[in-house]
Amino acid sequence: MYAKINGGTVVTFPYSVGQLRRDNPNVSMPKNITATIMQKYGMVAVHTVDDPAFDTLTHKVVQASTPTRETSGNDFDGNPIHTGRWVLTKTVVALTDDEIADRDASTATSNRKKRNALLAETDYLALTDVTLDAITTTYRQALRDITTHENWPHLEEGDWPVKP
Repeated sequence: MYAKINGGTVVTFPYSVGQLRRDNPNVSMPKNITATIMQKYGMVAVHTVDDPAFDTLTHKVVQASTPTRETSGNDFDGNPIHTGRWVLTKTVVALTDDEIADRDASTATSNRKKRNALLAETDYLALTDVTLDAITTTYRQALRDITTHENWPHLEEGDWPVKP
């Protein structure tokens, strides 16, 4: 991923080798564009940073749409010290109430499908000519009651009943 820079400011992002060639039609470019050529024409590599830690139930990570120069702190006068790398920063933002409701609804739908599939695996045991044992009856009832679990709809693997 690249950007075109002019005077320390992002001019175009994203930017590609193809765009570099189109922007300079009268320049004979080698097949493999070197870092030196990129630098000459203001083309820089853009790096992505790792996601910061956040609570996935209430927050999300938003990646910046424009790269910035990475800093490694400030000098004695308080000016940023640039590392030379261009990065797409990421910010943690709170989910809106609507986003939380949509995520919860989606997770609940997914968990209901899983529950229904687990019930279907034991449906043959509930036929009228078969007597269910207590363990299977308890398991099937626990699956039906899963929507009342304290962690619903954000269940972890240990929250699910264990198939006998």
